[in-house]
This record gives sequence, C-alpha cells and structure tokens, in this order.
Amino acid sequence: MKLFLREYLGFICIYFFNFIFLLIFYNNIGGFESITNIFYFIFITTFIMTGYLIYKYYKNKKMYCILNNPPDQIEEYLCDIGNDSNAQQLENLFKKQYSLYQGEIQNYVKKQKQHLVFMNHWVHQMKTPISVIQLIIQENEDEPYIINIRDEIDRIQNNLNTALYLARIDNFEHDFKVETVDLKVLVFDVVNNLKRVFIKKHIYPEVKIKSSFFVQTDFKWMKFVIHQVIINAIKYSSENKKVSIEIYEKYDSSIVKIKDEGVGIPKTDIKRVFEPSYTGENGRVFGESTGMGLYIVSEVCKRLGHKIEIESEVNKGTIFKIIFKKFR
Repeated sequence: MKLFLREYLGFICIYFFNFIFLLIFYNNIGGFESITNIFYFIFITTFIMTGYLIYKYYKNKKMYCILNNPPDQIEEYLCDIGNDSNAQQLENLFKKQYSLYQGEIQNYVKKQKQHLVFMNHWVHQMKTPISVIQLIIQENEDEPYIINIRDEIDRIQNNLNTALYLARIDNFEHDFKVETVDLKVLVFDVVNNLKRVFIKKHIYPEVKIKSSFFVQTDFKWMKFVIHQVIINAIKYSSENKKVSIEIYEKYDSSIVKIKDEGVGIPKTDIKRVFEPSYTGENGRVFGESTGMGLYIVSEVCKRLGHKIEIESEVNKGTIFKIIFKKFR
C-alpha cells in the first residue's frame, strides 16, 4: 500500500487542487444553486477518484507485493504480477533478466567443467615425470642426494593432490562413494604413507587405536582429510616432538583425535583457519602454507555430514577432532 500511495501521490494532489479550484470557481460564478449541489459535486468527484484508485490498486497488487517483499528464490520472480501495462513490462523485464542470468550460469558451469578437465589432465600429466623420477631414485638409492630428491618429490605429490581435490570439490556429489570404513585401517594407511616425513622431521607418531571403529564415509576423501591434518601437525612441529592419533567413542559418535605439540594457532586465527586462502600468522612465518588444505578438509567433512573441531594454544600445540556419527 505504501508503494501504491507513493506512486499515486502526485495524482491525488493534482485531483484535490483541481477539486478545490473548480469548487471555488463555480461557487464564484453562481454555478451551485444550493448546498445540496455542492455536496453532490463533492460526492461524485470523490467517488470517481476513489473507485479509480481502488481499481488500480487491485490490478497491480501482485506487483506491489513483490516490490515490497522480494522473493527469496529467483524463479518466484517469473510468476504473474498483474495485467496492467507497467506490471506486464516489469514481468517481461524479470523474464529477460532471468534468461540472461541462466545464460551466465551456463557459461560459468561450462568454464568450471573445462577448468576441472584441465586440472585433472594437468595433474595426471605431472604424475608421469614424477613416476620416472621415482624409478631413477630406486636405481640410485646409494647416492647421498637421493634422500633430498625423494623428500621434494613427496612435497610435489602432496601439492598435486591438494590441487586435484580442490578442483573436484565443486563437483563433490559426482565423486564420492559412501561405504563402511574401518577408521583404524584408514589411519594406519595414512601414517604408513607419511613415515618418511615423520623420520625426516624427527617426529614420533603415537597411534592409540586398540580396536576397529566402523563408520559410514568415503575412504578416498577421508584419507585426504586425515593426511592433510597430520601433514599440518608435522609441518608446524619442531624436532623430537610427537603427533598422537587416537580414536574413541563418545555418546553416538566415533572421534578421530589428532594432537600435536607444535607452535599452536593464535586466537585471532583459529576462527578463520577453514577459510579459503587464509594462511594466518603461522603461514606467514613458515612460508609454505597455501591456505587451501584446511579449507578442503572443512568442506569435505561438511559435505559428508561429519564435524571437525579445533582446539589450540600457542606454543603448546593443536588438537583436531573429526567426529563421525554412528550409523544404525
């Protein structure tokens, strides 16, 4: 109603000005013979104006409702908003904008698919020379420089995997398979893959898992998640420290707890570590952080229905908890 009154305020003002002018004009020239004629004139003109405004209001009511309370979904703008010429023009404008929007979305989706294909192709192309280098390493294991080359190859592979998983995260629903996974097997698999990194950094992995814990998740994606968290724990720990991995049950959940004795995360950074490209104070100090690893970890857990929690204290260490709801 406010929009309607605002639109026709000028019309109402002109009407009343014209009404007063005619009333005074006809009264001065003797046009009204009695008080009854004056009231009749007032009634007729007011009735005509009121009827016209009521007609216009109800004809454009849908349009005013949409303008006053915009819909939450863009498809809702495509509904019928009235028969008035202005309403029809506005409806056509919404349809044109929706068509342009859909065109932009399709172009974006096409570019995303092209980017994904490129990233997958590029990563697999990069893995070929890495495999060749690994064969050369095996043939020259006695050389003193081989250890350093192997460490750098491991770093390259880790970064390539991060790039590959980041490229696939937007198409996550097409690239995951929920199955029954033994967390004990998963954790030991990750720890064994990282044994050279533990040895190089002189960090002891303390695994406290006495039995199997079965959960519903995707093995490949969760392997990346746990791998990324442990890699971070190693990266930000000094020599002769330990990284402990524990699995336990609490209430209706199975929890993977990864605790390090590293530099910890400042309170100003702890709420933002899962944001994309956010490196924080530690990333600037250590200089190797891309800010994407924990973002992918957070997104994967969210999309698989798991929770991830973080506790940290500067110079004392960090605790990551990945929480899996028990399936029934």
